[in-house]
Amino acid sequence: MNIPQTSFPRVVIIGGGFAGLAAAKGLEEQELQVVLIDKHNYHTFQPLLYQVATGGLEPDSIAFPLRKRFNDVENFYFRLAEVVKIHPKKNTLETTIGNLDYDQLIIATGSTTNFFGNTNIQKFAMEMKSIPQSLNIRSLILENFEEALLTSNIDERNALMNFVIVGGGPTGVELAGALAEMKKAILPKDYPDLDIRQMQINLIQSSDCLLKGMSAKASEKAEDFLIGLGVNVWKNLRVLDYDGKTVKTNGIDHFRAETVIWAAGVKGETINGIEAECIVERAKRIKVNEFNQVIHYTNIYAVGDVACMSTKENPYGHPMMAQPAIQQGKLVAKNILSKLKNKQQKAFVYNDKGAMATIGRNKAVVDLPKWKFQGVFAWFVWMFVHLFSLIGFRNKAIVFLNWVYNYIRFDRETRLIIRPYKKKNKQINF
Repeated sequence: MNIPQTSFPRVVIIGGGFAGLAAAKGLEEQELQVVLIDKHNYHTFQPLLYQVATGGLEPDSIAFPLRKRFNDVENFYFRLAEVVKIHPKKNTLETTIGNLDYDQLIIATGSTTNFFGNTNIQKFAMEMKSIPQSLNIRSLILENFEEALLTSNIDERNALMNFVIVGGGPTGVELAGALAEMKKAILPKDYPDLDIRQMQINLIQSSDCLLKGMSAKASEKAEDFLIGLGVNVWKNLRVLDYDGKTVKTNGIDHFRAETVIWAAGVKGETINGIEAECIVERAKRIKVNEFNQVIHYTNIYAVGDVACMSTKENPYGHPMMAQPAIQQGKLVAKNILSKLKNKQQKAFVYNDKGAMATIGRNKAVVDLPKWKFQGVFAWFVWMFVHLFSLIGFRNKAIVFLNWVYNYIRFDRETRLIIRPYKKKNKQINF
């Protein structure tokens, strides 16, 4: 790996997401050698992936180079690689570019899509956890309409124009709203020789409410917004199978659709080498104590989505969202510094700053600890929070200008098929 030996303790961070980046920031300019390992050379602002998938933003506006963030930091090293296995007894990592010793290890690998063991859905449905996957969705959406123009078979055309989104959390709700706005204002202009009214957007939720975890008012208002935009909202309905053509459910309703986007759950992206008893089987999250130390290990920490810190308030761990990840990353950095100075570590206490989701133009729901509101003001709050959470002035400026332009023109300029998406039998995986 060509990481120089040093007398400073070496802290290795696996993953450059919200948690890993927060930990790295907290350790910079200390008497440490910090090594960040990630399979991508950029940090992704995941809350805006759906806008890349629907042509609202270009991918480079929600990505930031990891090396650039730490250009001027001494004793910091980034390596583009995947970690294959951890050897805790040897304090060594096995990666795709070689082995590396560590003194302290932070696992911040985040989460991946959870298909709950359904191999057919995993094979044929689309997922949206990375920029390449979002670009695949964007290409497939547009390719479907190009194909719909060419077919004279009505059933085939309807299937190409039928979109099924599984999961009524923030990702599913925001994606459904964005597709509905495309149907309303953009696609009729791009495809005047297609009856866009036949396009169907179906949002399927297995429970009796959308945005589970937010307030009842937010859930009800989000559903009202979606229905007003023409989205078909299906509650208390579970998707059982998908063969690439037909979505089978546990009800009488089946859907013929060429595109299914799976937003129904995530699981931790664990790494080989951690004892099985340290991992929550269903969620694939690593069990940690109140200091985010992996149980049975004193020098291995897990933070963010991959960490499961069970408390009375959160018996299944903290929400797999950006805020818990950032807060854990910051505290673990402080705890490692305290530990190396033989000081007491501080237990993690989650500060719930609230939740929010946007459903479209002038439509959003916001739940703050003391206030809950919906509508236009909530939409502006959502935009402000997301805009200032982006890394880098350039990204903030580009996203802001895109949003202003899209709002004034009611347009999405980046509806481009830059890299055609191939069906599963020809698909290129990223």
